[in-house]
Amino acid sequence: MGIIRTERVRGEIRREIAAMLERGEVRDPRLTTGLVSISDVEVSRDLGYATVYFSVLGGDEGADIGAALNHATGFLRSRLAHRLRMRQVPLLRFVKDGSFEYGHRIDALIASLHIPPEEPEKHPEIKDVTRGVKGKHRGMDPQGG
Repeated sequence: MGIIRTERVRGEIRREIAAMLERGEVRDPRLTTGLVSISDVEVSRDLGYATVYFSVLGGDEGADIGAALNHATGFLRSRLAHRLRMRQVPLLRFVKDGSFEYGHRIDALIASLHIPPEEPEKHPEIKDVTRGVKGKHRGMDPQGG
């Protein structure tokens, strides 16, 4: 299979699953606790398997939502088969995406450092490279010299 087809299938699976969740086609009470977002889909080269990464906004029940999504894989695959018109729809596996929480944790750590901005006069070895430059192009004299 070509890389282009794999990428196309990956994008279509992501779009379709996100649309099904948004429209409420999967009727599981565990999916109503928070907003579920499909962040990424990885598809195997032979298009036999797909790992769907999701994140939960407004809820901490990632394990419950993951169990609900994994429980609904048969339903989701049958819907994908009709919408994507593929001979074989990949087996789906849902995994909670931890990149958002990781990013928030890194932002909080950086914010907690309380590093004051440095003043330029403390470092005389750093010079303003734009000072004294004439013309549109740096380092070129506007008279051509």
